Amino acid sequence: MSNWKDKHGILRVITFYRAFNLIALKLSYSFSRITKIPILWGKPFSLSIEPTTACNLGCPECPSGLKQFTRPTGKLDIELHERMLKQVSRSVFYVNYYFQGEPFLHPQFLELIRQAKKQRIYTSTSTNAHFIDASKAAEIVNSGLDRLIISIDGLTQETYENYRVNGQLSKVIEATKLLVAAKLEQKSNTPNLIFQFLAVKPNEHEIPAVFSLGKELCVDEVRIKTAQLYDYKNGHSLMPENETYSRYKLQADGTYRLKYKTGNHCWRMWSGSVLTWDGKVVPCCFDKDAQHVLGSIENSDFSAIWKSNTYRAFRKSVLTGRNKIDICKNCSEGAKVWV
Repeated sequence: MSNWKDKHGILRVITFYRAFNLIALKLSYSFSRITKIPILWGKPFSLSIEPTTACNLGCPECPSGLKQFTRPTGKLDIELHERMLKQVSRSVFYVNYYFQGEPFLHPQFLELIRQAKKQRIYTSTSTNAHFIDASKAAEIVNSGLDRLIISIDGLTQETYENYRVNGQLSKVIEATKLLVAAKLEQKSNTPNLIFQFLAVKPNEHEIPAVFSLGKELCVDEVRIKTAQLYDYKNGHSLMPENETYSRYKLQADGTYRLKYKTGNHCWRMWSGSVLTWDGKVVPCCFDKDAQHVLGSIENSDFSAIWKSNTYRAFRKSVLTGRNKIDICKNCSEGAKVWV
């Protein structure tokens, strides 16, 4: 299932400057790959902004769920967020309000969305859907949120809670119904509702049925996502038996490797960035514990950070020795993440 209206929603927010900036980024990235020199023309067109690191679940491959962060738990300040947007909105037209944590645990989460919509930015987020009642569903639709990814990683309570530890599948189903009803009531095409099914060994047999459920509940799209596993070399209890649903390939010696070659390049270092709840700038979503802080919005302008020697040095290291960087060793850049 796909939704052309969702794609149209992105196209509607692209101004002449934003389009020109995107072309400049593409060209500079291409030249950088050839020369191995981090040439940078333009500013990011996309960002991930973290509303909070708090989460109600305990998913086994998630540092947020396992409470394994060395960085503090907290929530994004509204004024800091507004400052972020003012610094980036000329070039940025896509913001994913998700990094770690459950966004709807932020008490003013939908105010973040409303602030972004005032800047003509396409907004997206991902949720475990445990905090969406009828009132919240109506507020979500009214906020202008463009895309809402709903994690549904099992079709029985047993398979669901195998990965979504402490979660309740019934809450996910009920929240989905309420969101569909709220869209109908308000005659709204948004948010585009996406069922995201993380394929792991305990639930892979349910993959065909999730498409049927999505159709039954009138969600706009169903996506099957391969799982990132931290300790995969000797196999893993969550690794699917069907290699189609895995990021890893069995080798002759019985060990596993990434299916896809990474190479010394990464479009993410040119296209976007990640801002943590407390204003730190990190290179991408694989730096979950913010080990590679490139600057902070609290004491510097984003443009200065984006063009800084620190950021430039990180891009250079990606172009010359990406596989030596810890967060790049299990990265999905260039991999088939969606099946």
